[in-house]
Amino acid sequence: MIKELETVVLTRDILNHRLKRGDVGTIVAVHPGGGYEVEFVTLDGETLGVLSLTSSDVRKAEKGEIPHVRAVA
Repeated sequence: MIKELETVVLTRDILNHRLKRGDVGTIVAVHPGGGYEVEFVTLDGETLGVLSLTSSDVRKAEKGEIPHVRAVA
């Protein structure tokens, strides 16, 4: 189970928030019935969104993975 403040990886594109599969976010709340509030920010601190997502939308970041940088369209 993913916990608050853990790093997660987006598993699908969410284009209306300028997010792409593989983007990294932080769990800011865990919903009692399942799902998460996830915050996605740019490296300079701009919040792209705080989204309610399901467990199929994100996965826990794994040991040995490295974030990748991209420009936000």
